[in-house]
Amino acid sequence: MAGQTFNGKNVYVFGGSSGIGLETARLLAGRGAHIILFARNKPRLDKAVEEISRSRINAGQIFTSCVLDVSDHEAVDAAVNQAVADFGVPQIVINTAGRAIPRHFEEITYEQFDETLKINLYGVWNTTSAVLPHMKLRGGTIVNTSSVGGFVGVFGYADYAASKFAVIGLSEVLRSELRRYKINVLVLCPPDTDTPGFVEENRTKPLETRTISEGGGLLKAQDVARALLRGIERGEALIIPGVEGKLTWYLKRHVPGLVDFIMDRSVRAAQGK
Repeated sequence: MAGQTFNGKNVYVFGGSSGIGLETARLLAGRGAHIILFARNKPRLDKAVEEISRSRINAGQIFTSCVLDVSDHEAVDAAVNQAVADFGVPQIVINTAGRAIPRHFEEITYEQFDETLKINLYGVWNTTSAVLPHMKLRGGTIVNTSSVGGFVGVFGYADYAASKFAVIGLSEVLRSELRRYKINVLVLCPPDTDTPGFVEENRTKPLETRTISEGGGLLKAQDVARALLRGIERGEALIIPGVEGKLTWYLKRHVPGLVDFIMDRSVRAAQGK
């Protein structure tokens, strides 16, 4: 859907109360979109709606929110059906809900693994399943958020990588299957980004993981959101914000051994401290 504009479009943002989702919604509000935010925390949602409302460009824009846990399949179905009835069918769906709790593999409980997959992977499955019956009649765009950690397995992110690698695979299948309905499925793969979620990650991050990340830079959420909107306009199948992320993707694709060597060297350095 290259060249697409956002003015007057209905946009559903799952995980829209903070971070990349909120910054994307803010930019979309400034481009004339109608936006409904979905997230688990009502106070944050209420604040987010207030924030994006300040970016409106016309009085007719609609901004609202819905408290929702994307890992709850039945709740997602009910919430989306109600949103369609009240707000209208989405032309754009953006899945940014997710979480990461980096730890050594032996320290990741089954409960953490299960919950990570339910939020990061099942959440994408649930929202796509819910919006598809409505979107297939008119077409549109679905953006699923993976990560640079969705094509490079990074020390400390076992459960996260499992979920984010799967998001890329799922999105590739959906892109092929949904093309006949004129639905474009894109994948956003941000590198380390300055968000509330990143702050939480640092609470449990192993030394080896920190060492790998050193020198990689930290993008602002707004920069990732800008890259996301450009990607939607251009119809980019894989949206990788930032020079470091693009370089990592290129090297992993063409010289994977070099990527492994660089990361292993960082791991050894950390373990030697």
